[in-house]
Amino acid sequence: MINLHLIGIGTGNPDHLTAQAVRAMNDADLILLPRKGDAKVDLIDLRRDICAAVLTRPVRVIEFDLPVRDARHGYLAGVRDWHDAIARSWTAQIAHHLSDGGRLALLVWGDPSLYDSSLRIADRLARDGLSISVQVIPGITSIQALTAAHAISLNRLGRPVLITTGRQLRERGWPSGADDIVVMLDDGSGFASLDPHGIDIWWGAYLGMAQQVTDAGPLGEAGPRIAALRTEARARHGWIMDVYLLRRRAVTTDPAATAGDLPAG
Repeated sequence: MINLHLIGIGTGNPDHLTAQAVRAMNDADLILLPRKGDAKVDLIDLRRDICAAVLTRPVRVIEFDLPVRDARHGYLAGVRDWHDAIARSWTAQIAHHLSDGGRLALLVWGDPSLYDSSLRIADRLARDGLSISVQVIPGITSIQALTAAHAISLNRLGRPVLITTGRQLRERGWPSGADDIVVMLDDGSGFASLDPHGIDIWWGAYLGMAQQVTDAGPLGEAGPRIAALRTEARARHGWIMDVYLLRRRAVTTDPAATAGDLPAG
């Protein structure tokens, strides 16, 4: 039996780990750290730093090369094939390093339950016949880090918030019925595809890390600045992780809402 712990590590700052995450790491028999290529060396370094900062007993820490996604056959097909390849790489590491069973920990950016595929990949291991139990240790999400960095609330009074991706925003436009949306996994083209009139943006990259950068303002003014910041930061670090909140200033009237439920401005 493999007891798999998917441990949310927030944005890579050891101070953001929960006490539960620290206990789970120290209780592990094996921690697997994926390498994502030279361009993202900072990511493996951050995972190494976290292990060095919080491990208080000898725990085997093994690094392995993560398969690369092939986008030639379309987005969904490419992602499914990629997840299959990652599942096979996990299985190979387990067979080599944890053949008699035990507690395996994987360190997941943010929270494993929000826009992360670790749970779907773990399901593949179970379907392939591996005896496995899964426990999720929640972490700080990039959304929490974003709103904290800007000292703002995620939602307006009595209003919902929709979470989507840059690809969905680019291909389908502004989501119907939403006035406040969080956009993740954007290559920079999502907000650039919108008519900026009446929209504000709060953006952040490398949130919680030493290289954190943020910007905010009316989309028509802040959008070009953010695009330039993304380009410069990606060139400097070889990778970028960012997230942003978009908010329409004119709130769509909801017949079910009372005047007291709507924001003042």
